[in-house]
Amino acid sequence: MLNSRQRTQVAIIGAGPSGSVAAALLNQNNIDVVVLEKNTFPRFSIGESLLPACMEVIKKANMLDAVTGANFQYKNGAAFRRRDTYTAFDFRDKFTAGAGTTYQVQRGNFDKVLADEAAKQGVDIRYQHSVEAIECGDTHSVITVRDELSGQSYALEADFILDASGFGRVLPRLLDLEQPSCLPVRHAIFTHVVDHIEDSGVEHDREKILISVHPTNEDVWFWLIPFSNGTCSLGVVAEPEFLAQYDADEKTALQQIVAQEPTLNKLLSKAEYANPAAQIGGYSANVKHLATNNYALLGNAGEFLDPVFSSGVTIAMQSADLVVSALLKQLAGDDVNWQQEYADKLMVGVNTFRTYVEGWYSGELQKVIFYTDPDPKIKQMVCSILAGYAWDQKNPFVAQSERRLRTLAEICS
Repeated sequence: MLNSRQRTQVAIIGAGPSGSVAAALLNQNNIDVVVLEKNTFPRFSIGESLLPACMEVIKKANMLDAVTGANFQYKNGAAFRRRDTYTAFDFRDKFTAGAGTTYQVQRGNFDKVLADEAAKQGVDIRYQHSVEAIECGDTHSVITVRDELSGQSYALEADFILDASGFGRVLPRLLDLEQPSCLPVRHAIFTHVVDHIEDSGVEHDREKILISVHPTNEDVWFWLIPFSNGTCSLGVVAEPEFLAQYDADEKTALQQIVAQEPTLNKLLSKAEYANPAAQIGGYSANVKHLATNNYALLGNAGEFLDPVFSSGVTIAMQSADLVVSALLKQLAGDDVNWQQEYADKLMVGVNTFRTYVEGWYSGELQKVIFYTDPDPKIKQMVCSILAGYAWDQKNPFVAQSERRLRTLAEICS
């Protein structure tokens, strides 16, 4: 039974990066916001290697000082290894202007830093408040919210709803918006290890994420994301049939597969697998539409591609920035074409990342990345996309991503 009815201008579902950033940006513009978060923070999440493009939005949300002061691992690029070939992209040497460095973060801590900063700025964040139902009307919507601590439910009326629930995908589930992804189903097994990389005898740059390709199956790849406290996030991504060959215990399976990649195995030869491993599968997602006059989907709630280029948090933050620009217009009484002013703009970057994800698994992008004599200017353009600047349509590899990548792959062959 509902025991009260409350009202806000904007209700945001989820206090992760897109929710906290959107809330802060709206709060700056004197918009009344309530954030509903079903968990308590800190809480674990994957997506731990940020891209420099994130820093532009973090700065805009007045959260930069909080992030830079949190002692996260400095990151300046991405490194790739396939058998004996190693290559690196320095994000400071790129085509697009903007930040060239960022951080590798334990998401529990990072997300809490952002949410705490939004709360300090005056945002009402309600932890352990879960969304049970939504009714969309012509001028406002009503959310049925359950306070998990008290066990009581209440109605929250809002002029607009932002779904920033990530893999929870609250609105797509409740409003039947989900559609199959065009990407094949893949699974990831991952854990955090105490890495002892400095004792391994193998040179390694902690300031870059390392992507390693399986030596005999180039569809299979590993991530290694060093943190500032001597631990790493370690994961393997593959189709379910590949992973089914290995031990049912995720931690044992991960160690068995890591042992097949010689350099990664040496890097982690002293590592302590101190935590259990977990598996996530079928994470690629799509929706019928991203926004209406009542609601909009942010980040992973709308679409998630693949973890290979760490695009998740960047897409989440860009979606928050874009949605707030459109929403401020609507709240001021102006008409907004949500497809043109939000969805189409967001999909410029999403589709660029999609080209690169598909190119990675088709082999086209691997040909480009592991090419031993790249043209410096072209490498800068590719580097910009890897750094998250996938919305810069002055970059030919954004404006014509599929054609340019295909042509470049042919040259690199």
